Amino acid sequence: MRAAIHHRFGPPDVLSIEELPPPRPRPHEVLVRVEAAALNPKDVLIRKGRYRVLSGARFPMGSGFDLAGVVESVGSRVHDRRVGDRVFGMLDGFRGRTCAELVAIRADHCAPAPEGLSFVEAASLPLAASTALQALRDVARVGPGDRVLLHGASGGVGVHAIQIAKALGAHVTTTSGAHNLERCASLGADVTLTYDDPATPFAAGARYDAIVDVYGNRRFAWARRGLTARGTYVTTVPSRALFLDVARTAFTSPKARLVMVRSRARDLETIASMVRAGALRPVIDRVLPLESIAEAHAHLETRHARGKVVLTIHR
Repeated sequence: MRAAIHHRFGPPDVLSIEELPPPRPRPHEVLVRVEAAALNPKDVLIRKGRYRVLSGARFPMGSGFDLAGVVESVGSRVHDRRVGDRVFGMLDGFRGRTCAELVAIRADHCAPAPEGLSFVEAASLPLAASTALQALRDVARVGPGDRVLLHGASGGVGVHAIQIAKALGAHVTTTSGAHNLERCASLGADVTLTYDDPATPFAAGARYDAIVDVYGNRRFAWARRGLTARGTYVTTVPSRALFLDVARTAFTSPKARLVMVRSRARDLETIASMVRAGALRPVIDRVLPLESIAEAHAHLETRHARGKVVLTIHR
């Protein structure tokens, strides 16, 4: 089978398409013929070696955590998936491999693909939408009437976070580049701001029940002045400073928290139900063939993607 891999850490051109033996599903896994796979900033950081403590340095190393495709075979302990099922899902951990023609994935890490979506659209959802859902619903506990600030809201996670926060009943303020204000508003943001001035979201004493730093370049000290007494700051990017802030606020408020997304079939089913209800729609920046994996990584690395970057796998 064809797969995108790299044999060392480095720039996008370390990636290549090579022939690998097809995987064999374990008893709790399904083998999926991948039709589309999406990339995330996580893939860029792993390729560059930033997460080598978590990914290890065993090569060759694959790329991609999101997928959508068709089940080709099921493991002996799998009873809720069938050959021919259209599924979407994501891998846990820090060793991606969905940018390949065949992927073995835990049955409980995928779910039926949302009806009416193409494979490209379905593949764009799992990691980014799950991150947004878990950050807002589980970590920040956002509910009806809460005020939410999403910093860096035009990227892969942000475009889903806007829609999910609205589905949870929140009032949503976003920060993004000026050219993305209209995009954020079209997705449901109540207030759209540029992030040129860090003080802008807190003008006139604005306070938020949750601040989600999707972009990952703000500190808790920045967010704290804009949080309500029981508010929560959530970031998607781990750092030593963040872990100190998390420890310091463990028993006080407002709190600093990190969201570490987990692949859960039940969350994928929630995402699919939001799609069916019209509360969530995919936002895709561009679609490229598997052979353009290096170009896809290079574009994602600019941090200017307006939505998801998706690869089509089969010619």
